[in-house]
Amino acid sequence: ADPRRIRPGDVVEIRQVSYSVRGTIRLVEVGWSWIEHLIEDADGVRRRLSIEEDRKLELVLWDAEPAAALTPGAPTIEFAGRRYDWMESGQARYTTSGSTGLDPSGTMRYHDYQAPGGARLTFEAYGEAGWEVARGELLHLGEILVHPSTARG
Repeated sequence: ADPRRIRPGDVVEIRQVSYSVRGTIRLVEVGWSWIEHLIEDADGVRRRLSIEEDRKLELVLWDAEPAAALTPGAPTIEFAGRRYDWMESGQARYTTSGSTGLDPSGTMRYHDYQAPGGARLTFEAYGEAGWEVARGELLHLGEILVHPSTARG
């Protein structure tokens, strides 16, 4: 199934690990949009899968870094032995479905950084909350399998 059609309740298999899709955040910034799915494996490990289509489909698997004492804004950031360069920042409006722990809609701010080889570092702040840091890695389409929920109407 097409990753662009993932919905809460589906199961996604990424590099042979199965994750339940708990919730979905749809983000819209002037002229473009992207999606973040909150996914959880059988051990309760939570990650995010972002899907963006800008000329080509881009899939990124994110791991939260709650202990990272970093703030965004610098042109380059050193973290966990890698050097990340600023890529873009902005503010988007979001709406949610499923279980996300966020308000049903609102605004979020972000700063995105990228390291050589495609590794990502992002800072996101939803509503009035503080910055959350996550590290991301690009996925190839062949590394993800989607098992749609049978409950889908």
